[in-house]
Amino acid sequence: MATAIDIRDLPVRLEEALALVTAGREVVLLDGPTPCARLVPYGPAPPRVAGLHAGVIQPAPDFDAPLPDDFWAGQP
Repeated sequence: MATAIDIRDLPVRLEEALALVTAGREVVLLDGPTPCARLVPYGPAPPRVAGLHAGVIQPAPDFDAPLPDDFWAGQP
């Protein structure tokens, strides 16, 4: 379960928040009643899996065609 800390209290409770995160807990920062950020333990990024979503994105046939000159001139 996450611990919630209001952002106005964070300067005073920063050491507590860091201790919780270091211990593996999650800290949710609130702006009043609204969650605005999450502090989570730092760890390695999950591994990327090549081909996991194969076929989901279809590039246009002219994807690698040169762009027109007016594109580089900033003209619409």
